[in-house]
Amino acid sequence: MLQAISFAFMIVFPNLALMGLGFYMKKSDKIDTHFIDTASNIVFNFGLPCLLFFSVVKSEVNIGEQLYLVVAGFITTFVLFFGAEIYAKFFVPDVRDKGVFVQGVFRSNMAIISLSVATNAYGAVGTSVGAVYMGIITILYNILSVITLSRTSQNTDLKSQSIDVVKKIFKNPLIIALVSAFIYKGLDIPLPPKPIVKTGELLSNIALPLALICAGATLDIKSMLGLSGVSMQASIGRIVVAPLLAVGVGVLLKLPPVQFGVLFVMVASPAAAASYVMAKAMGGNDVLAANILAFTTVVSMVGMAVGMAWLRVLGWV
Repeated sequence: MLQAISFAFMIVFPNLALMGLGFYMKKSDKIDTHFIDTASNIVFNFGLPCLLFFSVVKSEVNIGEQLYLVVAGFITTFVLFFGAEIYAKFFVPDVRDKGVFVQGVFRSNMAIISLSVATNAYGAVGTSVGAVYMGIITILYNILSVITLSRTSQNTDLKSQSIDVVKKIFKNPLIIALVSAFIYKGLDIPLPPKPIVKTGELLSNIALPLALICAGATLDIKSMLGLSGVSMQASIGRIVVAPLLAVGVGVLLKLPPVQFGVLFVMVASPAAAASYVMAKAMGGNDVLAANILAFTTVVSMVGMAVGMAWLRVLGWV
């Protein structure tokens, strides 16, 4: 148990350090709002798309063997999404908070936290299984995020809103990158030339650090720690409800140990760094998104470690 918690701390510390750096830089006026806006746009339009594209392209894709795991991911995501939507309708009054709250509940940090834990737990097999799951479910995440965040649109006509949502889905850089990656893999095309791969890797490397620095710079500590605040409610959904639901779905579908473990770490991880970037890009409450990201990053890692330890004791992972 202590070893698992120690590992979780080693995984989460760099994230917290980068967010702390962003918070310090903003408070000491070393960066301003203009920098945060510009950097967030770079991450959203270039860094994260490259990260997701090359993560899928370099993975060993075998969807047939992981069908039940992918089905489990869809069930878990939809239950969290629609449950959060119903909750937000009645208990989250501000329209700019609703989509951010929903995204904070259903969208986890698969690209950096979950994939790292899966690799540590199961080696190359965990990486391969996790990358396929991440690629498919991330497409779903982004589609649902566009839908829930589009409520901030100025259009009131239902038909116009629907068209606007569809346009945003097809124009979303993260969705384009992932669909392109799966088509690329499906056509069995070899990796691009090394200079292109290297350029993509360099862009990938800036995505999450820069996103975390910008999120830290946007933090509102007082709001984050407010027990009655929307950020706390979303965080409870992410760090308590989501992992328990993942366990229930895993048991229901009788997933084999590796797939059960991958499902748990993919669902139980903190809120995704991309959720902050997308909320900011689409007019949601970016301060709320940053607060959810920060709190869940601190707390959920302990939950992941304890959860994996118990699941190992039960023989399920």
